[in-house]
Amino acid sequence: MIETGPTATERQGNEALCLATLRETDRDRYLACLLTPSEQRAAVAALYAFNAELARVRDLVREPLPGEVRLQYWRDLLNGSAHGATAANPVAAELLRAIGDHNLPLAPLLAMVDARVFDLYDDPMETLSMFEGYAGETASALIQLTSLVVDPQLASENSESAGHAGVAQAIAGSLLLLPIHQSRGQVYMPLDLLSAIGLDRQAFLDADVPRLEGVVEAFAGIGLDHLRKARASAKLSRQLIPAYLPVSLVEPILKGAAAEPLRFLREDGRMAQWRRQLRMMMALWRQRF
Repeated sequence: MIETGPTATERQGNEALCLATLRETDRDRYLACLLTPSEQRAAVAALYAFNAELARVRDLVREPLPGEVRLQYWRDLLNGSAHGATAANPVAAELLRAIGDHNLPLAPLLAMVDARVFDLYDDPMETLSMFEGYAGETASALIQLTSLVVDPQLASENSESAGHAGVAQAIAGSLLLLPIHQSRGQVYMPLDLLSAIGLDRQAFLDADVPRLEGVVEAFAGIGLDHLRKARASAKLSRQLIPAYLPVSLVEPILKGAAAEPLRFLREDGRMAQWRRQLRMMMALWRQRF
């Protein structure tokens, strides 16, 4: 059974701490929260902070087992068997509050936790379909859950759009993290894409640059295709667009990687922060991502 929420004063403090966590770990979603209506901001911040906690588990541990333990904490919390006082963890407390206030389903939240087990190990992403499944359970699910908070009436009508948008977002994120993944021995680039041009996992890790450029360009192209499908199937409203604000940052990344793949193999290819913030503000005003 899920615990009851904290007091009003504690809730305000927890919301502030969730936003502070995002400001440090996921600045883009932090900025998206600031552009979300105040009555929904706490729940959106809780979902984004929960996602950030899952995404950074690999950064916090040296071995997979401690990472598995951290992920199990979130499974236990969602299954109603958390150990210790939930109130001691502001993100956990606010997540439970968001679930209760907005009747959020537990299954996709649990699937988000399970999907992040992949991050703890160095097994390669075998196929594009496997990557799309991973993206669906992480980025796509987060968009859909946020949609249920900001516009529950339209959320179900945009599940296809959320699915494609999440894959595009996950591809963009993987492209930005290419140098980090290579240094760790992680391979999120699907092996079937690598093998199509004669590369394997080790060649990717060894940074066989001439041929890797073609893979980066192809992967970015797949992301752009998903983004086009997301836009074509979207039925947005002024209430729903906040759930898609982080997706508005995807196109420049994918186009940049397609045009200059070598740059993404060597450095962070994202825009300056002020330009990312402006782009989200324009998306909110135009109601388009």
